[in-house]
Amino acid sequence: MKVLFLGDVVGRSGRSAVQDHLPDLRARLGIDFVVANGENAASGFGLTTKTAEELFAAGVDVITSGNHAWDQREIIPAMNVDDRLLRPLNFPVGTPGRGVGVYEDRQGRRIVVINVMGRIFMDPLDDPFAAVEGVLSKLGLGASVNFLMVDVHGEATSEKMAMGHFCDGRASLVVGTHSHVPTADAQILPGGTAYQTDAGMCGDYNSVIGMDKAEPLQRFTRKIPSGRFTPAMGEGTLCGVFVETDDATGLARRVHPVRLGARLHPTFPEF
Repeated sequence: MKVLFLGDVVGRSGRSAVQDHLPDLRARLGIDFVVANGENAASGFGLTTKTAEELFAAGVDVITSGNHAWDQREIIPAMNVDDRLLRPLNFPVGTPGRGVGVYEDRQGRRIVVINVMGRIFMDPLDDPFAAVEGVLSKLGLGASVNFLMVDVHGEATSEKMAMGHFCDGRASLVVGTHSHVPTADAQILPGGTAYQTDAGMCGDYNSVIGMDKAEPLQRFTRKIPSGRFTPAMGEGTLCGVFVETDDATGLARRVHPVRLGARLHPTFPEF
């Protein structure tokens, strides 16, 4: 199976990068399923039903999120009814929405997507490792699950790496989000799980992690806010991770970063 994960989609620039590149990527790579983190898709903060539909129309199958999941209040009812929208699994019991979903590709193969949020330098949520273990104990790779992935939305690289090793041999892909900077450590762990610490973002890299540079610079240099953060509006770069798995085991045979667009050095899996 061939799956593409796209890093945090930031504002209009990020959505445009997905719309411009994803249809061709699906065709050229024979992608079976696409997951994208969309928590910054609506003006850089949260997700709306309109921006979600734009991503679905471009070819995204499931949208994960993170600490900005609730910035756009209108998405809350949709989180309760649309199983293609996920929020971190380790939010407290009673939080709207769901943190894990089970899907099928066009060939009827079952795909499990888990979305969790780290706790280091983040909101003090429930234990993400225990939350993931609870799913793996019920829906692990095997006869009934052909692909299982974990989006770890977190600040600390150590926490995301720990989750990769925690899931090694039990997940097809563990990938980090939130930092908006793609890491150079795409690899297959000893047990067969594909891993990358952070997928990066889909957005304008002539920015401060996707935001127009003026306000972040003002706050860093003078410590005085002068306005709101707004997404940078230049040409976007699409960043993500491609993984190909063995259909018999669900474990990774190949993993490769994907970068296409304006500023970063492009990289693309070749066959």
